[in-house]
Amino acid sequence: MQRSLRLAAVATLVLATAAFVRPAVAAETLKIGWTTSDSPNDPYAIGAHAFAEALEEAAPGRFDIRFFPSRQLGDEKEMLEGLKFGVLDMAIITNAVIANVEPAFMVNDLPFLYADEDQAHHVLDGPVGQGLLARLEGDKIVGLGFMEGGFRHMINNVRPVSQPADVAGVKFRVMQNPVFISMFSALGGNAVPMAWGEVFTAVQQGTIDGLEIPVPVIAAAKYDEVTHYLSLTRHTYSAIALLMAQRTFKKLSDDDEAAIRTAASKAVDLQRSRVAAVQQALVSELESRGMAVNVVENTKPFRQAVTPVYDEFRDRIGAETMDAVLEATQ
Repeated sequence: MQRSLRLAAVATLVLATAAFVRPAVAAETLKIGWTTSDSPNDPYAIGAHAFAEALEEAAPGRFDIRFFPSRQLGDEKEMLEGLKFGVLDMAIITNAVIANVEPAFMVNDLPFLYADEDQAHHVLDGPVGQGLLARLEGDKIVGLGFMEGGFRHMINNVRPVSQPADVAGVKFRVMQNPVFISMFSALGGNAVPMAWGEVFTAVQQGTIDGLEIPVPVIAAAKYDEVTHYLSLTRHTYSAIALLMAQRTFKKLSDDDEAAIRTAASKAVDLQRSRVAAVQQALVSELESRGMAVNVVENTKPFRQAVTPVYDEFRDRIGAETMDAVLEATQ
């Protein structure tokens, strides 16, 4: 009898204790893709890891971030479609590719628009940039922030570029974006639109003479092995956006949604500072690897040559958006 009472008491205690123990919540898996390598110097990779780091701090143990670099989930166009249809959780996508979906993003790709990184950050973190990200909601994509690819420069195997005439006749790979095609056409070059996965081999085989690209990506993707001249033209600021599928985002709790946004904001700052830290060192490294480096000191002739590009895309970008950016940059 006493033994039965003791067992009943223990059972009651166990049940009472269990009522106050919450079951462990499984970590939410998030897959994030980008097209370049998983290099410590690559802006896209730096951004992905900075986000994972910031998210673990904002929501410890709640998320399991899995990385898919080097086009494992497709080219940027394919990943953007994956986000729209909710079959991909997250990606870091180049602004110029997003512009094919939302033309207003083309404003960031206008040549010689931003004087420096601080000016670009001011615009992208302000009402104009946040307004651009909000446009993606109609495409079922959540824009979490603009990270930094760095200013884009010209590399090729024909000649160094120091004035617009040096671009003439050179076959430059450009992203599949009309602003870049028009920019190089205005400078007299031969613009060749091409998906990123095809570019290295195309340069190596001489199908194209070169391309335009940020310094960290030149180093990470080892373009010094297939191109000789690096001209620091700073012709376009390369914004890269941290994006999330709306379908994935809406499945989260309010607390987790808030954690994602908090982490994204911190990751943007982390990524920018880390990319800035490696830029100058990488130029010296590329020079030591054998690239001939020249700095374009006078960009005024280039700006004059590309003036028609601004006129050509004003209506497609939207006059209000373009005027807001021009006012902010002047």
